Amino acid sequence: MATHNTGALVRGPDEWAHGAVVAKEWRQRDGVFTRTDAALAVEVPVALQYNGISHAVMLATPCDLEDFALGFSLSEGILEDAADLYHVDTHRDALGITVALDVAGGAFAALKERRRTLAGRTGCGICGTESLQQVLRPLPMLAPAQWQVSVAALATAGAALAGAQPLLQQTGATHGAAWCSLDGSVLHVREDVGRHNALDKLIGALRRAQIPTERGFVLITSRASVEMVQKAATAGVCMLAAVSAPTSLALEIAQRCGLTLIGFARGASFSVYTHQSRIAGVP
Repeated sequence: MATHNTGALVRGPDEWAHGAVVAKEWRQRDGVFTRTDAALAVEVPVALQYNGISHAVMLATPCDLEDFALGFSLSEGILEDAADLYHVDTHRDALGITVALDVAGGAFAALKERRRTLAGRTGCGICGTESLQQVLRPLPMLAPAQWQVSVAALATAGAALAGAQPLLQQTGATHGAAWCSLDGSVLHVREDVGRHNALDKLIGALRRAQIPTERGFVLITSRASVEMVQKAATAGVCMLAAVSAPTSLALEIAQRCGLTLIGFARGASFSVYTHQSRIAGVP
């Protein structure tokens, strides 16, 4: 069974923590207007601070923020190991949420060397970078294929993902990122209004649970941009499947680092772009 935030609708001072709020709307159906409650996905500025120094401000859904903090730190190469993150505190005020990370001295020193300010509309991992070298950073070479995923497994994962996204079901406004076993079982899901954030939350959740990422694949409800490929590869994920298309740069980087990149993953139909040996039946 997939594990994820419940996303329950609530009212009151802690409503942000649940990912959705209730608003009134006039709903028109078949020429008739009715006044009803609507569930809206929460989107707030989330500032990440490392050892007291601000580094990034993302627009995100404020669920699973410890997963987000760790996943972002790992996927962006700020931390090399989860053990380098000592503590996380969150502070909410009228402007948003500050996530304060206490990290190892070596990691903090390296961060200061390449410090940048990010301001992505929905969690962009590249906006605000200061050089081309920061955009296309070095990635690990992923291990050659030692296993395969079947067409049926990809179809199984795709069919199960929507049902494992409670915030999407309530609001229709969130992306999902799922960790799937080789048989297509959806094991872990994280959601966010930002596709990058959802993947970061998933990476953080897997690391916090000490779940290996060498066997299995990630399924995302968005296009496969180069940032998504880089985040997956940095986390040691060997296969990334997206329900929409990849970009040309995503394909290039996936080919270079050994990642199997899949696009248009919808049921039993999909397209394989790189390292097809991990997909059973591909010539």
